[in-house]
Amino acid sequence: MQAYLAEFIGTAMLVLLGDGVCCNVSLKGSGMKGGGNVHILIGWGMAVMVPAFSFGAMSGAHFNPAVTIGAAMRGGMSWGLVPGYIIAQMLGGFVGAAILMVLYGDQIKETADDGTVRGCFCTGPSIRNTVNNFLSEFVATFVLVFTLASIPGEAGASGVSWVLVYGVIE
Repeated sequence: MQAYLAEFIGTAMLVLLGDGVCCNVSLKGSGMKGGGNVHILIGWGMAVMVPAFSFGAMSGAHFNPAVTIGAAMRGGMSWGLVPGYIIAQMLGGFVGAAILMVLYGDQIKETADDGTVRGCFCTGPSIRNTVNNFLSEFVATFVLVFTLASIPGEAGASGVSWVLVYGVIE
């Protein structure tokens, strides 16, 4: 149960911090409106790092169904754990986004542009091309999972590099 709770809270934190910086930079009436891509990149970096450091030792800090499935395919975790991990990740993502909807409710109402609000919570293609858009997501996910799997030792076996990094820092 500890691993599922770690995935739930970690994913909620990732969404809260990552999408939160997008809300802060993009929505009218927010503190950093117009802050730019550098703020978003640093915010997302922290959004991944903080929960990974916090929960890596408890669950492997997957926070993404693709990482969980990749770890199971490599034998880094039991397939029996996969449904629980994915449910915890989805619920955590929903809770993180719901918290942002409350915290940024006034800014969301003031922004009026649905595309800007939607852009705070998800990505979309600049040019719609279903085949290329799918391939882009497939390749990016493959690179993420492959990179995590390439890390030697226990961290690579579970699919997450943060445990290795965290162990070195301690």
